[in-house]
Formats: sequence, structure tokens, C-alpha cells
Amino acid sequence: MLEKLKKIELHFKDVEGQLTDPAVYNDPEKLKNLSREQKELLPVVSVYRDYCRAEENLKTAQELLRDPEYKALAQEEMETAKTQMEQMREHLRILLLPVDPNDSKNVMLEIRAGVGGEEGALFAADLYRMYSQYAEKRGWTAEVAYGNETELGGLKEISLLIEGEGAYSRLKFEAGTHRVQRVPVTESSGRIQTSAATVAVMPEAEEVDFTIDPKDLQIDTYRSSGAGGQHVNKTESAIRITHLPTGTVVECQDERSQYKNKDKAMKVLRTRLYEAEQEKQNAAQAAKRKSQVGSGDRSGKIRTYNFPQSRVTDHRLTGDGKNFKIDGILSGDLDPLIDALITADQAEKLQTSQTDD
Repeated sequence: MLEKLKKIELHFKDVEGQLTDPAVYNDPEKLKNLSREQKELLPVVSVYRDYCRAEENLKTAQELLRDPEYKALAQEEMETAKTQMEQMREHLRILLLPVDPNDSKNVMLEIRAGVGGEEGALFAADLYRMYSQYAEKRGWTAEVAYGNETELGGLKEISLLIEGEGAYSRLKFEAGTHRVQRVPVTESSGRIQTSAATVAVMPEAEEVDFTIDPKDLQIDTYRSSGAGGQHVNKTESAIRITHLPTGTVVECQDERSQYKNKDKAMKVLRTRLYEAEQEKQNAAQAAKRKSQVGSGDRSGKIRTYNFPQSRVTDHRLTGDGKNFKIDGILSGDLDPLIDALITADQAEKLQTSQTDD
């Protein structure tokens, strides 16, 4: 591991050197790539340099140990250095784990009501508000590309474009079936009902990732509509794009501008087609995508929102650390839960890498 870290530090110095070259600033694309690489390498290099300093301190303390006058001080400094080195070794092992190339990308997040009828749609709307508030807390932007509302304010489905630093790295853990247990507003007898909604999380595909031939598109315009007359436009600003080779259909009616709706619809279409292409190329990824969405029933759930007990349980976590207060989660305070999932994911990857070694 240390040999690998030495090479990373040398490469980091090379990147820093290139960034001081005035010629680089005349090449925006190269400047962007080098700056991104510097940012990605900096955490690893910083911890490695701290590790090297602790190692030097250990050597100094070992030499000082020969002097009887400083023996007690030397032993104390040796223990401190050893503890620091061990902590940093663990940190470096995590930092050296393979990075998901999509982690820095924006996200297309789709929520669909599952079993439970109107209650499932109302729960989908709760999830939409939860993710919108989480995006706001993180300083991200969340724009609706398409939504299908019910008369009671629920959502049959909704597509969100979420833009912000590290959006996919955190939201990818939200993919799967979410289950809710509560007394529905539509239930007169007060019985607790179990409903579900599915969440799919896809990294936004940029034009450089996936290009679409305009000849393969059929673009239709129509008037927007919404439950109870909401968001209704008198002009035909809503857009429906059909990708003829695959039959993929995307709609966007959130904006009053036909141009803006078309732009959003193209982002959604590009992301869906890119995801489909990736699935074809990688059977494992296809299985993962299928497990993300599921069938919308109560099997294959990743999380349960239990209103009678005021708690949210994530079934991928263990022990007391799998339960969270429902009020905080639904108001968008998702960081403690997502941090726990990231830690569990890192621990699993560390175990796998050590087994492989």
C-alpha cells in the first residue's frame, strides 16, 4: 500500500507542476481535467503526508529512547505516533478503495407509487418532499421534469433532476423499494396499512456520455394538465419525446416554456438511454438496476417508515444503528442515515479487498 501511495504522491506533484504551466490555462478542457484530478488526489496525499510525518516522529522517538533522561518522554511519543499511524493506515485503506466514476455526477431520481393505491401515491409525494428538502439542505438544486399527480395530492410518478456536488455519491443509496406503515387518510376505521413506493437513482448522462441522433426522435407538443387544474397551461408547452429505435417515451410539462421542457426531457431521455446501454454491456449492472426498482410490491424493501412507532428502519444496516427518527428523516435530515450506509458500504468493500489480497 505504501508503494502505491508514493506513486500517487509523485503523480500529484506532477499534476501540481502542470497547473503552474501558463500554457495549460489556454486549454480549458485540460485545465478542467487537471483541476479535477488534483481535487480527487488531495485527500489521499494529505493523509499520506501526515502518515509520513508520524513515521518520522516514531523514528525520532526511537532514537531518543537511547537517552535515559528522555526515556519516559520518548515512550510516550512512540505510543502517540504508533496510534496515529494505525488510524491513518485505516483511513488510507478507505481512501484507496475503488471510486465509483459516477459519484461526482448529477442525478435523475424517479419515484413511483407501488402497492397501496392512493396511499401509495401519497407516500410517493412524501418521498418527493423529503428528497427536495434534502437537496435544499445540501445546497443542491432539484427540478421536476415530469410529475403525474392524483386528486388527493399524491404522486403516481415523478422525475427529478438533482444537480450538486457529490449528488450521486450520496443519493445512490436511496435506490430500491421504500415501505410505509400508517393509518391512511382514506381509512375510516383507523387500521394501519402497508404501502410502498419505488425509487430509482441514475447518474445524469451528459452529451459526451451518450449522443442521440435527432432523426431517431419524434417530438410532440401538448397542453399541460394537472390534478385539480394545477399547473395547467393554455399553450401547448408540454413536450413528449419518443425515441423511435427503443420506444422510450419521456414527457415534461413542468415549465411554461416549450424550450425548457424540451431541454429537461432530453436530459431525462439521454440518462435513461445511457442507463439502458450500460445495462446491456454489464449483466451485473442490469441485475443491480432491477433490484433498485423492484416490482413496487412489499418484497425487496430497503427501508420501512413506521408511523405508529415514529421510526424509520433501514434494512441494510444492523443493530441499533438501523433505526432513525421519522420526523427528521421525512423533513430531509438524511445525512446521518446516508453516512451510516456509506460507512457500511466501505466496511464491506474493505473486507472484500482484504479477502482478495
